[in-house]
Amino acid sequence: MTESVLQQDRGNSAIVPVDIIRRLVWKIAIATFLLMAVGSATRVMNAGLACPDWPLCYGQLVPSQQMNLQVFLEWFHRLDAALVGISAIVLVGLSWWYRQQIPKWLPWASLFALFLIVFQGILGGLTVTQLLRFDIVTAHLGTALLFFVTLLVIGTSLLPYKGTNTAKKLAWISLVAAFLIYLQSLLGALVGSQWALHQCLSESSLCTVMNSHIAGVVPATLGVLAVVIVAWRTAGLHPNLRFLANVSGALLVCQIALGVATLRLRLQVEPLTVSHQAIGAALLATLVIFSVLAWRDSKLVVNG
Repeated sequence: MTESVLQQDRGNSAIVPVDIIRRLVWKIAIATFLLMAVGSATRVMNAGLACPDWPLCYGQLVPSQQMNLQVFLEWFHRLDAALVGISAIVLVGLSWWYRQQIPKWLPWASLFALFLIVFQGILGGLTVTQLLRFDIVTAHLGTALLFFVTLLVIGTSLLPYKGTNTAKKLAWISLVAAFLIYLQSLLGALVGSQWALHQCLSESSLCTVMNSHIAGVVPATLGVLAVVIVAWRTAGLHPNLRFLANVSGALLVCQIALGVATLRLRLQVEPLTVSHQAIGAALLATLVIFSVLAWRDSKLVVNG
């Protein structure tokens, strides 16, 4: 969600360090979203081991001689991850340098984000050295999503925003919905990392894994629908929250349609599979932003 949609009139009283850090956080969040999309493309294109070593690729920073589509995907995924990691270090440095002029929680939140991206990098290396072991691949995506969520919470908490004190119920409902979408994303990662759909349709194995992901659609869908319906029925709700609720509903419809198409086509159309994961991340992002603003709206979160 762009900052301009959520931004209100700030006048001339904005604290410059907060502005700088907020913009950096949103840029890292966008880069992380792209990182997860490229990671999904790397998996569905069977490019996870296109670079057989780590952290270099064929012992080089840029494997020009070995470069093809699969090698490029894996190499670019690592490049984006490195840039995100460097940006997270810069974020920590800025937060601690300006700690006297920013909310007290911000340096610690940025340090937590850095911890997550370092752990994510370790999992990325293990993904290659352990030959795409499914539990490591799943943890890799799960940590990426958690890092993404952390950035969204930080960025949204720093946005200038004055609520209408009408979203008390929605704060809890949206938080539960976001958690359900996160769990559903992890189940999807399990399906993808074990190729459970192919295994179930061809050999009738791992059907429990695939069916768990399909069954998980129900609670996740109900959670998002609850956010949309309660938002519609809440009088005086802030326009930004109403807009985000509508976006989450639209993304839910799109996500279900992509899931059905992916299942029917048996993962044979790679762009559909990548889009399915990307829209899921976008839905999670929308719910997280909604949750933070709803908590601020209901005065349950106090700015530092």
